[in-house]
Amino acid sequence: METTGSQFKMKGASTMTSANHQSPIIIVALITALSLLGDSMLYIVLPIYWKEAGLDSIWQVGLLLSVNRFIRLPFNPIVGWLYQRITLRTGLMIAIILGTVTTIGYGLAQGFITWLILRALWGIAWSFFRIGGLSTVVFYSKDQSRGQSMGLYNGLYRTGSLAGMLLGGLLVPFAGLQPVAIGFGCLTLIGLPLIFFALKSGTSGEPDPSSRRAKVSFSRHTLLLIVSGFIVTMLFQGVFASTISSLLEHLFGVQITIFGLLLSVAFYSGLLQSLRWIWEPYLASRFGHWSDGRSGRLPILIVSLAGTALIFGLMSVPMSIGLWTILAISAMVGATALTTLTDALASDAAKNSNVVSFLTLYSICQDVGAALGPFLGYLLIGLHYGFSALYWGGSLIFAVLTVVWLVIYRRQQRVGAMSNREIGL
Repeated sequence: METTGSQFKMKGASTMTSANHQSPIIIVALITALSLLGDSMLYIVLPIYWKEAGLDSIWQVGLLLSVNRFIRLPFNPIVGWLYQRITLRTGLMIAIILGTVTTIGYGLAQGFITWLILRALWGIAWSFFRIGGLSTVVFYSKDQSRGQSMGLYNGLYRTGSLAGMLLGGLLVPFAGLQPVAIGFGCLTLIGLPLIFFALKSGTSGEPDPSSRRAKVSFSRHTLLLIVSGFIVTMLFQGVFASTISSLLEHLFGVQITIFGLLLSVAFYSGLLQSLRWIWEPYLASRFGHWSDGRSGRLPILIVSLAGTALIFGLMSVPMSIGLWTILAISAMVGATALTTLTDALASDAAKNSNVVSFLTLYSICQDVGAALGPFLGYLLIGLHYGFSALYWGGSLIFAVLTVVWLVIYRRQQRVGAMSNREIGL
């Protein structure tokens, strides 16, 4: 009985320690989710209420919804440089202040130039959030649970995108853009006291800024990891997200019938993509947890890449809407797995290097992929058999990545087996 009681106490202490390490990650993820409310709302609301926002033409909407991504390309290195010299808490507080100002500004802005400045400021804010959030996972997670922590972080902060789209679409038609944007901005401001108490200087986790100035070391493994993050972001956040409506229209027409309901392809594609934000908090954490096991992350990554390689191309093949929907949902599950696993591998690599510098480079490559994806997508679909070339081309890229990671995994196994023989295991 004494042994059982002792084991129970040890298990309880371990659980409490794990919870203490997870709490800063959860708080930073939720703060990021609050800050995403205003940005995500615009993707639903601005294409419809652009006149209410004081814009002159619909083309301005397209530029405003994309400029925040392009501004991150030159600003990510600057933000990374700043994180080398300030604390993680300070950087995230800057992000919250910028996010609050821009979101409240959406409700007050009139005219294209004002909107352009606000969207550029939000891009800078997101650079602080992204690099700071990934760094939080690295600094506050344990080696044996970093995958689960990364999945939890990714899943929680993306609920902000879902909430922003749903609440924005529901509230703006009744209340108007101004009060909803100001309300979302006030919610973002809640993050300031939360982050102040969640990330306290001098506690375990975040290192001193001076300890983050080590040089970044590169190997074939880390370069492949950065390339993988770029490709996953380009093909899912870029190509898939921007062309899925066009692919549906190409395959099934402007309207589709499913379960006896007549739906527009725009609504149906939005509904499908929102499913991912619903399952992300649970499923991303599960993928991360599984990758923390004894087999490591690479076997799950390889299986996910192989499955996605097959599914991605099949989506461009004519078939029933029911079967196509199953494939699309499977592809989005693959996106959840691949995003979680590549981010977790990046956090592993960052832990053994200059954390901020490595994560800054990783984030830059992801942003380039997200910006390049829509451009390549619409460049190819304008050609004969463009959708087939685009989606089967994506499958080919995933297949090549599968083979390369499989070779690396087999090589690691051989090295591990030789090491075990040398020490007599």
